[in-house]
Amino acid sequence: MHLTAVFQKVPEGYIGFVEELPGANTQGATLEEARANLSEAVELILEANRTLAEETIQGKEVIARKICRDLEVPEP
Repeated sequence: MHLTAVFQKVPEGYIGFVEELPGANTQGATLEEARANLSEAVELILEANRTLAEETIQGKEVIARKICRDLEVPEP
């Protein structure tokens, strides 16, 4: 599975978002800063979603497996 990071040049620097992950958006003065910020935003969203999911399934019989380890926004 791949996620798509989109960056746009704006007067203040760059804005970025992940097409497949609502809420994963950020900005930065430089492209490098926007990339780093977007990576952090994705991690925070996934952590929050994980916490919500754990609360939802608490006390229920489930099978859970990791599907990926590292998320990194590559250079364009």
